[in-house]
Amino acid sequence: MSRSLAGFTVTKAGEEYIIALEEEGGSTVEFTATYDQLDLIADAIDQQLNEDEEDVLAVDDNDAS
Repeated sequence: MSRSLAGFTVTKAGEEYIIALEEEGGSTVEFTATYDQLDLIADAIDQQLNEDEEDVLAVDDNDAS
């Protein structure tokens, strides 16, 4: 079952990064990642948002009046 994301942080820790994902219940899961992994995550998010942008930003003709 999916959990709802409440927030996240990305912090540099030496040569790696720590990604902390906080769920609505308050618990946090941390992952370490390399720069290249963060870059791949950013690219995947950007690609998904670009694919969904038209649907999300589309204005229904009935809403425009």
